[in-house]
Order: sequence, then structure tokens, then C-alpha cells
Amino acid sequence: MSDRRVRVDQMADALAQTMAGYADLSNEVMKECVTAVSQSVKKDIQAGAPVKSGKYKKSWAAKKVQENANSLTMAVHSRDRYQIAHLLEHGHAKRGGGRVQAMPHIAPAEQRGEQELAAKIERGLSG
Repeated sequence: MSDRRVRVDQMADALAQTMAGYADLSNEVMKECVTAVSQSVKKDIQAGAPVKSGKYKKSWAAKKVQENANSLTMAVHSRDRYQIAHLLEHGHAKRGGGRVQAMPHIAPAEQRGEQELAAKIERGLSG
């Protein structure tokens, strides 16, 4: 904080200016953290994805969905193998009977991403 002196009649403007600066800083920190964590989640999903030919594992991407002055929405998705993501994650019935075992790789990465995002934003705003 600075030792800037203001008169009483200028206090509201000074507080508004300070709060606007903090809001800009917090938005910037939040956007940087969301971008970094979305890449981290993508890498976690790829690391835990089942590998047959490797195409499914390589198909994961992080994409910016929406951005404005106050928010950033990122999506981590499978570009061209999205049809089998839920089948691999939760298992599915076989054609001749029986079931294919679930291979959870998306949900654990999502949970780690949530925790990592909260921690990164907290560190970014405190430091």
C-alpha cells in the first residue's frame, strides 16, 4: 500500500480507483490460472488415457470457449474421439453380453484440476 494522502471529499474516488485496480489484477490472475490449469488437466487426462493405437490419447485439447473482461471459460475435450470418451470412462456393455471395465481417467483429472485451480488463484491473489 502507498502512503498517499487524500482529502475526505476525495476518499470515495480513491477507494473506487484502488478497488478497480484490484479487480483488474484479480481478473488477470484468474485468467492465467484457468489457462494453466486447463493445460494441466489435458496432460493429466492424456497420461491416464487408455492406449490402443494412441489416437484417443493424442486427441485431447484445451480450447477457449468464451472470454470477456471478467471471465474465461476453457473446455478440455477430445477433438475427434469424443464418441468413446464416456464409454471408456464409465465402461459399457459388450455386443455379445458382458461388460467392458471402466477406465476412469477424466474424473480424477477434473478433481485434481479443481483443487489446483483453487490453490493457484489463492496463491496468485495473496502474493
